[in-house]
Amino acid sequence: MVRRTKSLTLECVLVDLNTQTDFLHLNGAYPVANSNELIPALRCVIAWAKRNYAPVISSIAAHRAYELLGCNEPVNCLDGSAGQQKVDFTVLPCHTIVEFDNTLSVPLDLFTVHQQVIFRKRQDDLLGNPKADRFLTQLPTEEYILFGIGLERSIKVLALGLLARNRRVSIITDACGYWDSGAADLALRQVVAKGADVITAHQLLERKLSRNRKYPIHGNGEDICYRYGLLSPRKGSNGNDNGKTDEDERKNNGRRTPQTKRRSPNSSPSHNGPKT
Repeated sequence: MVRRTKSLTLECVLVDLNTQTDFLHLNGAYPVANSNELIPALRCVIAWAKRNYAPVISSIAAHRAYELLGCNEPVNCLDGSAGQQKVDFTVLPCHTIVEFDNTLSVPLDLFTVHQQVIFRKRQDDLLGNPKADRFLTQLPTEEYILFGIGLERSIKVLALGLLARNRRVSIITDACGYWDSGAADLALRQVVAKGADVITAHQLLERKLSRNRKYPIHGNGEDICYRYGLLSPRKGSNGNDNGKTDEDERKNNGRRTPQTKRRSPNSSPSHNGPKT
């Protein structure tokens, strides 16, 4: 059952498509041609979203190995792989993940408590995910602003799908990655001919939302990212692989800790601590 609630119309919703390691890192499985110019623009867009508390819909390409057999592209974004993970700065602290299960059951009021809603997709078209289709079609918003990867494929298909649903669509041209510049230019002209607007990241930065919602900042936001495989653990210069930065380690080392700690019933005793 789809939960229906009365909500105010959102001024705009950012749609972040496939900003994942395999596409953005030069050593990824299928890097875009303009990754060096793309990453700074993506950082600007995400920073603007955080500053204005703008709601964000994100997609994650999720493939199984056999699905890409015979395709004219390298195997990429396999389920559970490091390359499938979203680039760390594109995951907002207050987010939720909607799993793919071929049903229409999805709450339409997710943005009342989460700033970012993340969908998985098996194909180029995000609307091929029934939950994402229902959510984007019925979400009360004045405008969808698209960016991410890739302009000649996922962005073009989604833009045309939203325009066919009589939704206003804008594309941040310098925040879109592509593999083929000629195909990307043609795709952009096609969506503009259908009624999409084009803007730049600089123009977005000059915009201030008149109606914004203050989302709670969950302290365990990064823990959630690690749990779902959206982020890889951060490693400090000291070789720690526990998700803590060097600054975190310095802060922890500067704190006074009691000599004895209460152990969890399921934890094993430490062999390095003082004998009791």
